Amino acid sequence: MGVLEPAVKERVSKIKNNRSSDTVMEFMMYAVAVLFLIILIYPLYFIVIASFSDPSSVAGGKVWLFPKGFTLDGYQELLRHKNIWIGYRNTILYTVVGTAIGLVVNISAAYALSRKDLAGRQMISLFFIFTMFFNGGLIPTFLTIRDFHMYDTFLVMVLPFSVGVYNIIVARTFFQTSIPGDLWEAAQIDGCGNLRYFLQVVLPLSKAIIAVLGLWIAVGYWNSYFNALIYLKNPNMYPLQLILRNILITNQMQSGMGSGEAAQIALRLASMMRYSVIIVATVPIMCVYPFVQKYFNQGVMIGAVKE
Repeated sequence: MGVLEPAVKERVSKIKNNRSSDTVMEFMMYAVAVLFLIILIYPLYFIVIASFSDPSSVAGGKVWLFPKGFTLDGYQELLRHKNIWIGYRNTILYTVVGTAIGLVVNISAAYALSRKDLAGRQMISLFFIFTMFFNGGLIPTFLTIRDFHMYDTFLVMVLPFSVGVYNIIVARTFFQTSIPGDLWEAAQIDGCGNLRYFLQVVLPLSKAIIAVLGLWIAVGYWNSYFNALIYLKNPNMYPLQLILRNILITNQMQSGMGSGEAAQIALRLASMMRYSVIIVATVPIMCVYPFVQKYFNQGVMIGAVKE
């Protein structure tokens, strides 16, 4: 026993040292994580407090942690435009319908490409990937949309650009790595066809990828304004982003064309609305995140190598 006691004490001492070093390392990792969190969150927080602050205080660098010269003039001036509510209505419609169409198209294509028994699967995949590097350009796309009679219609915002090759590749990888091939064999024995297997077996097991792609597609439709700028001419069909852009441009032009006190007031309102526009445009889509966070966390490792 006397010989073993020093060895035991040495072993215990090593365990304690390892625990203390692990504690230090864990503390450093948490500190770095908190630092990165602050770096990412503070710009968003600054936009919020700047939207409630006096523009002169923001321009003078006086706004750091709390609003200075609290005011709601930016929001009042922004919401005074009736087109805002038209834009909200249109954007919500475009986002909901476009996301539904995008999920149907991309998930279906990805599942088909994940099946090894699909004839010409590799060649079809190459055709999809080719479009990621080369496209026809803006003018041929415009002429195609016009010839299909979709110009200045609801469909032009939700149908022509519903296919996302990157989304298809991500979903295909998910199906290949997360859906066992044995399920299809078992389903065939039970007399299950391709469509029934896809709807009743594959989709219920694919909630993570559906949530991830749905969020990506919805954010893309919500933030989109270029397609509306090119393919829409009716102001009553403009999405929120395009209406907000027009409001900002109009206010900046008014502040630049005026003189004296009127120009100063217009410039002040334009400065306040700059931050208010960001809040009005981003808060609704951010409210969707809590509902898909659970599935989004599951889909973070989509495409990773699995043993």
